[in-house]
Amino acid sequence: MATLCLDLDTSKALQGVVDDDAQRLGILLESCGIRYVADVSPSGGRHLYIPLAERMSGTEARELVEAMTLMAPSLDPGPHQNVTDGCIRVPGSAHKSGGHQILTTPLAAAYDILRRRNPASAVTALRLVLAPELRRARELKDRTAKMTAAATAHGIRPVPFGGSQSPLRVLARTGLYDTAKYASPSEARMAVLNHFAACGWTLEQVRLELDGQFPGLAALYTTTDRQERLIDTEWAKACRWIEKRGTQPAGRRTTRINDTSPPKPTGGADRTTSKAGMHQLVNDLENVLYAVLDHRLKERGREGVSLRLLLRAVLGYMRTMETDLLDVGCRTFATALGKHHGTIARLLPLLQQASDGILTKVSDARGRDADVYVIQLPQHFEQLARELSWRSGKIHGIRPVFRVLGDVAALVYEAIERGRLSPTTATIVRSTGLSRTAVETALGTMSSYNMIERRHGQWRITAGTSLTALARRLGALEDAAEQIGRHRKQRAAWHAWLDRNLVPELAEHEVEDPDSELYWIPPSESELDWGGTLWRVA
Repeated sequence: MATLCLDLDTSKALQGVVDDDAQRLGILLESCGIRYVADVSPSGGRHLYIPLAERMSGTEARELVEAMTLMAPSLDPGPHQNVTDGCIRVPGSAHKSGGHQILTTPLAAAYDILRRRNPASAVTALRLVLAPELRRARELKDRTAKMTAAATAHGIRPVPFGGSQSPLRVLARTGLYDTAKYASPSEARMAVLNHFAACGWTLEQVRLELDGQFPGLAALYTTTDRQERLIDTEWAKACRWIEKRGTQPAGRRTTRINDTSPPKPTGGADRTTSKAGMHQLVNDLENVLYAVLDHRLKERGREGVSLRLLLRAVLGYMRTMETDLLDVGCRTFATALGKHHGTIARLLPLLQQASDGILTKVSDARGRDADVYVIQLPQHFEQLARELSWRSGKIHGIRPVFRVLGDVAALVYEAIERGRLSPTTATIVRSTGLSRTAVETALGTMSSYNMIERRHGQWRITAGTSLTALARRLGALEDAAEQIGRHRKQRAAWHAWLDRNLVPELAEHEVEDPDSELYWIPPSESELDWGGTLWRVA
């Protein structure tokens, strides 16, 4: 391939989304030192041409363009997905609807760009910037291939992902909707806003994402003035509709299969502890974790790594929810750690044994109620906990970005973030108990994403990098939302089994509705807000 062709198509998204994508991609390319030629079609579509000084294989070009589709919903990767038949209409070409492709780059500048093509160094810079999207695209392709192979082996039709492929999310990203389902753009907008309200979003978060990950919703308003005039009124209507929908007649019990409202704890003993006392308890338990339990669990290999992170998730839950009682199910911690709930069910009893009295089971699960554990500081750890100074920062189970980067990366990042001094590679190996190869691999990966940096042999956190934004680019937030939705459906099915006499009251759309089953995590750049949201909705 001598030229990369980016085809922004109005068949993929509304005109407003196409224009925003063209501007966003243009800024991205210019930041990497890449020059491009642009044109516009009579239908409103746009093309960006990137001439290359060194040819690129068809596979490499396809991978790069498919990665860019994750940040530009109107980008059609078709021209690069077929080596023999992929084509694009160049400036001056006749359009099937009449008119011609119009060159928007000045002619002299376009000639110079085509004559002095982009060097390989600029393409390398683009690959570096798109590293999260490239990784996400590869993982999506691998997952799709596995699902297709499994479905074919069983003679069934492959089921598409929920996540970003759900009709409602596609509507919010592109502005395109099923006219058989929504009679007008107004109804389509209200469907998205109703779902936002049901997932606990605020109006400020909705406004933020109109210019962020959901430009299609903004395009449905046609103009900015119309958006500003209607958004407050429509949001108020959405909130009223959700409140009305959630109100049940007195004395009537119901079972909701697709409930997007936050779940409540499943029950347990009534215990109260002051807020200050709870935070002190967590700080003391952190000291015991770092000084004693981490060293003991290092000997358990991969299982030990999972147990260490599970204990961190337990302490994170305690601090966020301000309780020393765990009466939530395995699926809650499975969401926090990005693991299967069966894995958590296997690890919790092991953690109870390994915690040396910190975690104690006080009640078995029954019906809708989960196992109940109480967390306390055993007497034999009290002196040690008081002698050690508390560490700065917060403890986490798995922050969303590490659902993709893995458990080892989470522990290595924590060693850098919460270390009393900026550590060297050797110090991280000693403190985490992980192999040097695993540590160096994790450091290299996180350094490539600009999460950490090395100065004078010591590792430091890169202050300007948002882990939440990186998690969004890697697809970790969508994976978490998909897991939350799947867990809610499983809980509802279990509750319906317990209350089988209520099942006939469910309408067909309540049993299978991909839009309402999908939980959309409210956006936030603050890890504190993210942690609180996760524990409340998981």
